[in-house]
Amino acid sequence: MEPTPYEAAPYEAAPYEPGTPCWLDLASADPAASRRFYGGLFGWTSYTLTIDTLDDYDVFTLGGVNGPTVAGMQRLTDPSQPSVWTCYFYAESVEEAARRVVAAGGRELLPPTEIAHLGRTGMYSDLEGWDFAVWQPHEVEGADVVGRPAAMCWTELAAYEAEPAESFYGAVFGWDAVRHGDRTTWRAGRRPVAGLIPMDDKRPGGWIPFFQVADCDAAVRDGVELGARVAVPPRDEAAGRFAAVVDPNGAWVTMIAPHGVGEGLPESG
Repeated sequence: MEPTPYEAAPYEAAPYEPGTPCWLDLASADPAASRRFYGGLFGWTSYTLTIDTLDDYDVFTLGGVNGPTVAGMQRLTDPSQPSVWTCYFYAESVEEAARRVVAAGGRELLPPTEIAHLGRTGMYSDLEGWDFAVWQPHEVEGADVVGRPAAMCWTELAAYEAEPAESFYGAVFGWDAVRHGDRTTWRAGRRPVAGLIPMDDKRPGGWIPFFQVADCDAAVRDGVELGARVAVPPRDEAAGRFAAVVDPNGAWVTMIAPHGVGEGLPESG
Protein backbone atom coordinates (compact mmCIF):
# COMPACT_ATOMS: atom_id res chain seq x y z
CA MET A 1 0.00 0.00 0.00
CA GLU A 2 1.00 3.60 -0.58
CA PRO A 3 1.44 5.80 2.49
CA THR A 4 -0.98 8.60 3.23
CA PRO A 5 0.33 11.88 1.79
CA TYR A 6 0.51 13.95 4.96
CA GLU A 7 1.46 13.20 8.54
CA ALA A 8 1.62 16.76 9.88
CA ALA A 9 0.62 17.25 13.51
CA PRO A 10 -2.72 19.00 14.02
CA TYR A 11 -2.58 22.80 14.36
CA GLU A 12 0.93 22.96 12.98
CA ALA A 13 2.01 24.18 9.58
CA ALA A 14 2.72 21.42 7.09
CA PRO A 15 6.32 21.01 5.86
CA TYR A 16 5.61 22.14 2.32
CA GLU A 17 8.07 21.34 -0.41
CA PRO A 18 8.02 22.40 -4.09
CA GLY A 19 5.22 20.67 -5.97
CA THR A 20 3.16 19.73 -2.91
CA PRO A 21 -0.49 20.80 -2.53
CA CYS A 22 -0.53 23.65 -0.02
CA TRP A 23 -3.86 25.46 -0.27
CA LEU A 24 -7.30 25.30 -1.81
CA ASP A 25 -10.06 27.77 -2.27
CA LEU A 26 -13.70 27.69 -3.21
CA ALA A 27 -15.19 29.92 -5.90
CA SER A 28 -18.75 30.19 -4.59
CA ALA A 29 -21.87 31.59 -6.22
CA ASP A 30 -23.28 32.25 -2.73
CA PRO A 31 -20.52 32.81 -0.15
CA ALA A 32 -22.99 33.23 2.73
CA ALA A 33 -24.57 29.85 1.96
CA SER A 34 -21.11 28.27 1.67
CA ARG A 35 -20.10 29.65 5.07
CA ARG A 36 -23.20 28.06 6.61
CA PHE A 37 -22.67 24.73 4.85
CA TYR A 38 -18.98 24.26 5.64
CA GLY A 39 -19.44 25.64 9.12
CA GLY A 40 -22.05 22.98 9.74
CA LEU A 41 -20.21 20.17 7.96
CA PHE A 42 -16.63 20.71 9.14
CA GLY A 43 -16.99 23.24 11.96
CA TRP A 44 -15.16 25.89 9.96
CA THR A 45 -15.35 29.55 10.90
CA SER A 46 -14.08 32.37 8.72
CA TYR A 47 -12.75 35.88 8.56
CA THR A 48 -12.52 38.23 5.59
CA LEU A 49 -9.35 39.62 4.04
CA THR A 50 -9.74 42.85 2.10
CA ILE A 51 -6.91 43.10 -0.41
CA ASP A 52 -6.93 45.02 -3.68
CA THR A 53 -6.01 41.99 -5.77
CA LEU A 54 -8.59 39.73 -4.08
CA ASP A 55 -11.59 41.95 -3.32
CA ASP A 56 -13.18 40.26 -0.30
CA TYR A 57 -11.57 36.88 0.38
CA ASP A 58 -12.75 34.55 3.13
CA VAL A 59 -10.25 32.44 5.06
CA PHE A 60 -11.67 29.33 6.71
CA THR A 61 -10.26 28.27 10.07
CA LEU A 62 -10.73 25.59 12.71
CA GLY A 63 -11.58 26.40 16.31
CA GLY A 64 -12.57 30.04 15.81
CA VAL A 65 -11.29 32.94 13.73
CA ASN A 66 -7.88 32.81 15.41
CA GLY A 67 -7.53 29.08 14.77
CA PRO A 68 -5.39 27.38 12.12
CA THR A 69 -6.29 27.99 8.48
CA VAL A 70 -7.63 25.23 6.24
CA ALA A 71 -8.94 26.84 3.02
CA GLY A 72 -10.19 30.03 1.38
CA MET A 73 -13.19 31.27 -0.56
CA GLN A 74 -13.95 33.97 -3.10
CA ARG A 75 -17.12 34.93 -4.94
CA LEU A 76 -17.64 33.19 -8.26
CA THR A 77 -17.43 35.70 -11.12
CA ASP A 78 -20.35 34.10 -12.99
CA PRO A 79 -23.07 33.20 -10.45
CA SER A 80 -24.82 30.98 -13.00
CA GLN A 81 -21.89 28.54 -12.81
CA PRO A 82 -21.59 25.86 -10.09
CA SER A 83 -19.16 26.47 -7.25
CA VAL A 84 -15.76 24.83 -7.68
CA TRP A 85 -12.61 24.12 -5.66
CA THR A 86 -9.17 25.18 -6.91
CA CYS A 87 -6.05 23.35 -5.71
CA TYR A 88 -2.82 25.28 -5.19
CA PHE A 89 0.66 23.77 -5.40
CA TYR A 90 3.73 25.15 -3.66
CA ALA A 91 6.32 26.78 -5.94
CA GLU A 92 9.66 28.43 -5.28
CA SER A 93 8.99 30.76 -8.24
CA VAL A 94 5.63 31.48 -9.85
CA GLU A 95 7.39 32.87 -12.93
CA GLU A 96 9.36 29.66 -13.40
CA ALA A 97 6.21 27.57 -12.93
CA ALA A 98 4.44 29.73 -15.54
CA ARG A 99 7.26 29.18 -18.03
CA ARG A 100 7.08 25.43 -17.49
CA VAL A 101 3.30 25.38 -17.91
CA VAL A 102 3.45 27.20 -21.26
CA ALA A 103 6.42 25.15 -22.47
CA ALA A 104 4.50 21.94 -21.66
CA GLY A 105 1.46 23.11 -23.66
CA GLY A 106 -0.72 24.53 -20.87
CA ARG A 107 -2.34 27.96 -20.66
CA GLU A 108 -1.82 30.88 -18.32
CA LEU A 109 -5.15 32.09 -16.88
CA LEU A 110 -3.80 34.52 -14.29
CA PRO A 111 -0.23 35.82 -14.64
CA PRO A 112 2.00 35.92 -11.55
CA THR A 113 0.21 38.20 -9.11
CA GLU A 114 1.34 39.66 -5.80
CA ILE A 115 -1.10 39.05 -2.94
CA ALA A 116 0.08 41.82 -0.58
CA HIS A 117 2.59 40.52 1.97
CA LEU A 118 1.16 36.99 1.83
CA GLY A 119 2.74 35.59 -1.34
CA ARG A 120 2.47 35.35 -5.12
CA THR A 121 0.09 33.24 -7.14
CA GLY A 122 -0.72 32.29 -10.71
CA MET A 123 -3.51 30.22 -12.28
CA TYR A 124 -3.14 27.83 -15.19
CA SER A 125 -4.87 25.07 -17.12
CA ASP A 126 -3.38 21.80 -18.29
CA LEU A 127 -3.58 20.04 -21.66
CA GLU A 128 -7.21 19.02 -21.11
CA GLY A 129 -8.22 22.40 -19.73
CA TRP A 130 -8.34 21.49 -16.03
CA ASP A 131 -7.48 24.46 -13.82
CA PHE A 132 -4.94 24.62 -11.01
CA ALA A 133 -2.90 27.29 -9.25
CA VAL A 134 0.57 27.73 -7.78
CA TRP A 135 1.59 29.56 -4.64
CA GLN A 136 4.95 31.19 -3.89
CA PRO A 137 4.94 32.20 -0.22
CA HIS A 138 6.11 35.38 1.43
CA GLU A 139 4.60 35.29 4.92
CA VAL A 140 2.03 32.52 4.36
CA GLU A 141 3.32 29.06 3.45
CA GLY A 142 -0.12 27.55 2.89
CA ALA A 143 -2.81 25.94 5.02
CA ASP A 144 -1.88 25.57 8.69
CA VAL A 145 -3.58 22.16 8.94
CA VAL A 146 -3.56 19.24 6.49
CA GLY A 147 -4.05 15.51 6.88
CA ARG A 148 -6.38 15.80 9.86
CA PRO A 149 -10.19 15.78 10.28
CA ALA A 150 -11.96 18.78 8.71
CA ALA A 151 -8.91 19.56 6.55
CA MET A 152 -7.56 18.57 3.14
CA CYS A 153 -5.77 15.24 3.21
CA TRP A 154 -5.27 14.44 -0.48
CA THR A 155 -5.96 15.72 -3.99
CA GLU A 156 -6.31 13.94 -7.30
CA LEU A 157 -6.91 14.73 -10.94
CA ALA A 158 -9.70 13.09 -12.97
CA ALA A 159 -8.48 13.22 -16.58
CA TYR A 160 -9.41 11.62 -19.89
CA GLU A 161 -5.88 10.49 -20.78
CA ALA A 162 -3.21 9.50 -18.28
CA GLU A 163 0.01 9.71 -20.29
CA PRO A 164 -0.31 13.36 -21.41
CA ALA A 165 -1.23 14.37 -17.86
CA GLU A 166 1.71 12.46 -16.41
CA SER A 167 4.06 14.14 -18.87
CA PHE A 168 2.60 17.63 -18.32
CA TYR A 169 2.73 17.64 -14.52
CA GLY A 170 6.10 15.94 -14.54
CA ALA A 171 7.43 18.83 -16.63
CA VAL A 172 5.74 21.52 -14.49
CA PHE A 173 6.41 20.18 -10.98
CA GLY A 174 9.06 17.51 -11.48
CA TRP A 175 6.69 14.79 -10.28
CA ASP A 176 7.44 11.13 -10.86
CA ALA A 177 4.45 9.02 -11.95
CA VAL A 178 3.94 5.59 -10.40
CA ARG A 179 1.27 3.48 -12.08
CA HIS A 180 -0.93 0.91 -10.33
CA GLY A 181 -3.57 -0.41 -12.70
CA ASP A 182 -5.48 2.45 -14.29
CA ARG A 183 -4.44 4.85 -11.53
CA THR A 184 -1.32 6.91 -10.96
CA THR A 185 0.33 8.24 -7.83
CA TRP A 186 2.51 11.30 -8.36
CA ARG A 187 5.55 11.69 -6.13
CA ALA A 188 7.85 14.57 -5.31
CA GLY A 189 10.97 12.65 -4.42
CA ARG A 190 9.74 9.82 -2.19
CA ARG A 191 6.69 11.71 -0.99
CA PRO A 192 3.29 11.02 -2.61
CA VAL A 193 1.68 14.35 -3.45
CA ALA A 194 -1.33 13.69 -5.71
CA GLY A 195 -3.24 11.08 -7.66
CA LEU A 196 -4.50 10.64 -11.21
CA ILE A 197 -7.68 8.68 -12.00
CA PRO A 198 -9.60 7.98 -15.22
CA MET A 199 -12.38 10.40 -16.08
CA ASP A 200 -15.91 8.95 -15.99
CA ASP A 201 -19.51 10.09 -15.52
CA LYS A 202 -19.47 9.57 -11.75
CA ARG A 203 -17.41 12.62 -10.86
CA PRO A 204 -16.44 16.01 -12.27
CA GLY A 205 -13.22 16.28 -14.23
CA GLY A 206 -10.23 18.19 -12.95
CA TRP A 207 -8.57 18.52 -9.57
CA ILE A 208 -10.61 17.19 -6.65
CA PRO A 209 -9.57 17.78 -3.01
CA PHE A 210 -10.26 15.16 -0.34
CA PHE A 211 -11.29 16.16 3.18
CA GLN A 212 -10.54 13.90 6.12
CA VAL A 213 -13.43 13.09 8.46
CA ALA A 214 -13.67 10.98 11.60
CA ASP A 215 -16.90 9.22 10.54
CA CYS A 216 -17.74 9.15 6.83
CA ASP A 217 -21.36 8.02 7.22
CA ALA A 218 -22.09 10.69 9.83
CA ALA A 219 -20.45 13.36 7.66
CA VAL A 220 -22.66 12.39 4.70
CA ARG A 221 -25.77 12.53 6.88
CA ASP A 222 -24.73 15.97 8.14
CA GLY A 223 -24.10 17.14 4.58
CA VAL A 224 -27.55 16.03 3.43
CA GLU A 225 -29.20 17.77 6.38
CA LEU A 226 -27.32 20.93 5.38
CA GLY A 227 -28.64 20.77 1.81
CA ALA A 228 -26.11 18.62 -0.07
CA ARG A 229 -26.97 15.72 -2.34
CA VAL A 230 -25.14 12.40 -2.26
CA ALA A 231 -22.96 11.78 -5.32
CA VAL A 232 -21.10 8.68 -4.08
CA PRO A 233 -22.62 6.84 -1.08
CA PRO A 234 -20.21 5.76 1.69
CA ARG A 235 -18.17 2.69 0.79
CA ASP A 236 -14.99 1.03 1.91
CA GLU A 237 -11.80 1.53 -0.10
CA ALA A 238 -8.21 0.47 0.51
CA ALA A 239 -7.42 3.70 2.35
CA GLY A 240 -10.62 4.09 4.32
CA ARG A 241 -14.34 4.73 4.12
CA PHE A 242 -15.03 7.13 1.25
CA ALA A 243 -17.98 9.23 0.00
CA ALA A 244 -18.75 12.35 -2.00
CA VAL A 245 -21.53 14.90 -1.82
CA VAL A 246 -22.36 17.97 -3.88
CA ASP A 247 -22.80 21.09 -1.77
CA PRO A 248 -25.86 23.37 -2.19
CA ASN A 249 -23.98 25.54 -4.69
CA GLY A 250 -22.73 22.65 -6.83
CA ALA A 251 -19.19 22.05 -5.49
CA TRP A 252 -18.01 18.44 -5.22
CA VAL A 253 -17.02 17.54 -1.63
CA THR A 254 -15.03 14.32 -1.29
CA MET A 255 -14.57 12.88 2.20
CA ILE A 256 -12.64 9.96 3.62
CA ALA A 257 -12.28 8.43 7.07
CA PRO A 258 -8.86 6.72 6.84
CA HIS A 259 -8.41 3.23 8.24
CA GLY A 260 -5.13 4.42 9.74
CA VAL A 261 -2.04 6.47 9.01
CA GLY A 262 0.15 4.74 6.43
CA GLU A 263 -2.53 2.35 5.16
CA GLY A 264 -2.98 3.76 1.70
CA LEU A 265 -4.24 6.48 -0.57
CA PRO A 266 -7.85 7.04 -1.58
CA GLU A 267 -9.13 4.95 -4.46
CA SER A 268 -12.27 6.75 -5.56
CA GLY A 269 -13.43 4.64 -8.45
